[in-house]
Amino acid sequence: LQKSLNEIFGADKYSRARKEVLTYMFSRPMQMALYFCTGVMEDETLFRHYALNVPFYTHFTSPIRRYADIIVHRLLSASLGASSPLKMEKEDIQRQAEHCNDRKMASKRVQELSGDLFFSIFVRVRA
Repeated sequence: LQKSLNEIFGADKYSRARKEVLTYMFSRPMQMALYFCTGVMEDETLFRHYALNVPFYTHFTSPIRRYADIIVHRLLSASLGASSPLKMEKEDIQRQAEHCNDRKMASKRVQELSGDLFFSIFVRVRA
């Protein structure tokens, strides 16, 4: 897919704009990743990362960015023996994951609506 897209982008003055628009259009319908506690999930096929094609995957970034990343860092640190275990049951971790998913989806929806609003204002001003 990426190779095909690169061929479509071209090398003219609009190639960067085409790349941004097409990449956005292709990635928008992709299913959003969800946080979950593996201790409550019995189906290990749900642990896969579809795009990377790996059977087990954990994503996290800097723990200053998102609360879910703080939890993942703490769990990883505890599992490696670098810190004491978290005093949370797996059901509590799952509830935290679900809350993070809810907030992430709400944030994404607001971002999409904001983009739609500003686009409509842009079109109205230009008309």
